[in-house]
Amino acid sequence: MSIERLAYAGPWRAVAPSAKALFTGCAMGAAWLASSPWVALGLAALMAAVTVGGARIPLRAYVRVARAPLGFLAMSCLSMLVSVTPVDGTLSWRLAPEMAPQVFMVAARALSLCTALLWLVLTTPLGDLLALMRQMRMPAVLLDLMVVAYRMQAVLAEAFSDGVTAQRARLGYGGRRQALRAMALLISQMAVQCWMRATALQAAADARNFDGQLRFLSADFPQWRRQCLTAGACGLTLMLVAALASPDHLDGLGLMAPSGGNGQALQATTANTSIAANAATAATVVANPGAAA
Repeated sequence: MSIERLAYAGPWRAVAPSAKALFTGCAMGAAWLASSPWVALGLAALMAAVTVGGARIPLRAYVRVARAPLGFLAMSCLSMLVSVTPVDGTLSWRLAPEMAPQVFMVAARALSLCTALLWLVLTTPLGDLLALMRQMRMPAVLLDLMVVAYRMQAVLAEAFSDGVTAQRARLGYGGRRQALRAMALLISQMAVQCWMRATALQAAADARNFDGQLRFLSADFPQWRRQCLTAGACGLTLMLVAALASPDHLDGLGLMAPSGGNGQALQATTANTSIAANAATAATVVANPGAAA
């Protein structure tokens, strides 16, 4: 629930979700254009700075929200550094330091994408995101599942907190054995409560003539066109900077002069062409001396 509180309390609450989604998409595109891990890390640092400085998200809250995706990213990178190969019918594993450059690139790009998504969710409440996805003609069943899951998560988190507080008041966590027993009882009760609350929610929806789609009032953003133009300009600028800082992509488009071996090959080809042209001119002059005059 801290994510929702930060999104509602932020200064960019009045910005249209379509503009914020457009800028997020451009930032993700810039992350894919970055062929250097340092460019991707710079983009991630920029998005984090915009989130903390521009959106005024407290640094401690930002780190607390980002811990889960960053931990998952760290575990994924560590697993990619392990190579498993079959040897004589058995599986053998070893560390693969030769994969470090590729893993570094993947980690930097994933970090950049993660910071872009964190900027979106920390500045846009769920209701605005649902309204935007409804405008994009996303399936209504998917949106309803998101709403129900989000609501049940909030309700169960509150019930779990109340249960832990009640158990602590009764010295339920006085020892290790008592703590394990209290936690097992609480988890079993939470499973029952989850089932009962879901049944009650379905009964309440049926009693109100539920037609298969949850409807909510969406906020109005009168300046959404101007905000989308501004977000698009900033996003395209970000993508252009990422492309200019990643020469590999421009090399594929032929927009930059080749370097290294390609440049030497081009110089050699030009020199051979010039030599051939001079030889042909010399042969013409020798065969027809009057033409030179």
